[in-house]
Amino acid sequence: MPRPGYLDLTLGEFLDQVAARVPAPGGGAVAAVSVAMAAGLAAMAARFSGDHLERAEAVAAQAETLRQRVAPLADADAEAYQKVIDAFAQPREPGAEAGELRRQTIRRALEGAAEVPLRMAEVAAEVAELAATIANGGNPNLRGDAVTAALLAAAGARSAASLVGINVGDRDQRALRAARLAGAADDAAGRAVRLSASGR
Repeated sequence: MPRPGYLDLTLGEFLDQVAARVPAPGGGAVAAVSVAMAAGLAAMAARFSGDHLERAEAVAAQAETLRQRVAPLADADAEAYQKVIDAFAQPREPGAEAGELRRQTIRRALEGAAEVPLRMAEVAAEVAELAATIANGGNPNLRGDAVTAALLAAAGARSAASLVGINVGDRDQRALRAARLAGAADDAAGRAVRLSASGR
């Protein structure tokens, strides 16, 4: 019987699974959920900013789209990680051909596992930028929510970038792209925090 998706669990059940002595949900799933929460906060703050933020409804809709894109990546990450576990669990058969086949299987699994957090980083960078926009021009009463969204998105992007590098190496083009996305998310979050501190 297949396990329920993480999005089908209560928050308490999900947190219990994160803390349990099981391989997943792990860092990738938690990063995906964090970015989804950030997108949800951005959508909410934009919806309360109709009198303050130009195109507030469009901003809220974009944040909602990003939330729907990133949330399923929690399960996708767990599935990709399971393939890595399965690949490493393959027995070491004698012979060069068998060894090469095992290495290729592991490499493909790791590359697959890198694709999911890369997609998370892409969404997270967009969410952080949206949140910074809302912090700048949105309802000032929701500025704390917008800043929280930006910071959560930046943390998710940084975590996702780290996972990409772990899976394929820091010099791989995918890892470099993820690092750039994380940097952009950090910049957006920094702007949001500075706007909040200045009281604008």
